[in-house]
Amino acid sequence: MCGIFAYHHHQLPRTKQHMVDLLLAGLRRLEYRGYDSAGLSISAAEKSSVQENCTKQRIIKSSGNIDCLAREVCVKASSEDLRLEDTVTQQNGLAHTRWATHGAPSRHNSHPHTDEAGAFIVVHNGIITNYKALKKLLVNHGRVFSTDTDTEVIPILCSYLHKTKHPADFKELMMEVISQLEGAFALLVTSCHYPEELVACKRGSPLVLGIRDPTLEGFATTAALPSLQPCKWGAGATHEVFVASDVTALVEHANRVCVLEDDDVACISRGTFAIFNSAQAASKVARDMQMLDVEVESIMKGNFKHFMQKEIFQQAESLTQTMQGRLRNVVAHIPGKQVVLGGLQKYVSAICRCRRVLLIACGSSYHACLAARQTMEELTHLAITCELASDLMDRQCTIFRDDTCIFVSQSGETADTLQALRYAKKKGALCIGITNVVASAIARETECGVHVNAGCEIGVASTKAYTSQIVVLIMVAVKLSQDAISKIAKCCAMTAALEELPRAVTEVLKLDGRIQCAAESLKDESSLLVFGRGYNYATALEAALKVKEVALMHSEGILAGEMKHGPLALVDESMPVVVVATRDSMYAKMHSVIAQLSARGAHLLVLCNSNDKEMEALASLNCQLIQV
Repeated sequence: MCGIFAYHHHQLPRTKQHMVDLLLAGLRRLEYRGYDSAGLSISAAEKSSVQENCTKQRIIKSSGNIDCLAREVCVKASSEDLRLEDTVTQQNGLAHTRWATHGAPSRHNSHPHTDEAGAFIVVHNGIITNYKALKKLLVNHGRVFSTDTDTEVIPILCSYLHKTKHPADFKELMMEVISQLEGAFALLVTSCHYPEELVACKRGSPLVLGIRDPTLEGFATTAALPSLQPCKWGAGATHEVFVASDVTALVEHANRVCVLEDDDVACISRGTFAIFNSAQAASKVARDMQMLDVEVESIMKGNFKHFMQKEIFQQAESLTQTMQGRLRNVVAHIPGKQVVLGGLQKYVSAICRCRRVLLIACGSSYHACLAARQTMEELTHLAITCELASDLMDRQCTIFRDDTCIFVSQSGETADTLQALRYAKKKGALCIGITNVVASAIARETECGVHVNAGCEIGVASTKAYTSQIVVLIMVAVKLSQDAISKIAKCCAMTAALEELPRAVTEVLKLDGRIQCAAESLKDESSLLVFGRGYNYATALEAALKVKEVALMHSEGILAGEMKHGPLALVDESMPVVVVATRDSMYAKMHSVIAQLSARGAHLLVLCNSNDKEMEALASLNCQLIQV
């Protein structure tokens, strides 16, 4: 996943070194997304001709991490006349971390990219799906490409359209450019033909605009804030604008943010900025500004080695936050607590009458749906199906008007899930969003939903958001069934178990040392199988996914009931196998699975309940236990 960050200031004295430091700091906040190269561009608004101004664009790129880029900046500063100590009143700066998709990881292919003359400078997140057709067109018109990337077509297309279409301004040019692009993208573009201007565009990929403006400090609530568009500062006013692919990069810099929507084109120039939408006749549009209420501490690692470790240990707290205010004693004659979900209240009866419920998601969010599916079926007696968003779109799955579609996404911006949402809306289904980001695209485009409220999750491999998503889905199931007299006892037991969950998670986290030892025994393996069944099938899939993402080891999550239909052939004394065998309705069957795996000499790691005497008896059979 790529990361982009930009900074623009107007009528505010800043050194070029300050710009470089800000850009590098912004990229460091996006490091968690993963990348293989990085680059930045700085420009100063100095009195010069257009041609001279083009030569004053400074692009510095490096393969490797951001520290490599920082060292490259130091080398350039000493060997070239960058004059980083100079103070200027206006600058535009772009920065990017690249995860290679088209072309090998290299300095050559890293962003920013330019046209042949260096007149247009672009950083880009996403994939341009029609880049080959555009590249062929541009090559036929004599344009020259120098990288292997899909992104390079964008600045060269900008240059070509600027020369042939003669647009009136930068906004008109970018409207024409994005009309010819297909795929998902978030773009930041500067040009010497439009000095002192910065344009941000998006479709599919997230992009957030933030401002630091002292005149807005007095506003206390989002409702009191003026519309972002249009916004103009008087002569002599200071103006700082930041643009990033993730709000975490803005926390330390901006005091107000605006989430750009698909086909938005944000034009920032000389003390003014405005937002236009190419899908709405290129007209100006209003986008609400929101107070940025994320604490700086939430985006810091603290005493942890990395963000994923921090978020693992935050799960007791995040689960409490997810349930806070949602489990209440509402009905006096019912002994237990009931679930209160204000976002769904008006739609409960419609959901209960629907033909079926489709849980649609990708990755870990999909596994959260699988984990909750059986409980939802047992409580609601509705037909519940789980769909991978990408597969649903590939099949053009049949969706009926009386279906309910629940879209689950941590970020609320997952491209495949968002595409599936728009497909379901066209079919007339009731669309519900479950996201961890309030102003995300899925949250905006669904009729109703539930905020996960797990707190900011920075680690790419989801942990606390995953467990909170499961809890939200369980609460939705209880909400849909708690009014039925026959379900009261079961729903009360469920809410009591939910309240106990944070304490249970705290106890499990005390096993960190044991789990470290188990991981140590597996670190040199080249492959891993994880077996689960029933409720724990999703756990097996999620565990295998985490091993792939974090340990970069081949791993497979396998439904234990299918073990004899192929997977068992992979098992021998050299194969490490993790088995999830808790005391639930599948316990006896999982005990049989362990016996068969043990008979083949597998190196077994069994996750079971504490004080399980039957499992403890297996400890002598080349079997390591982790009891929870």
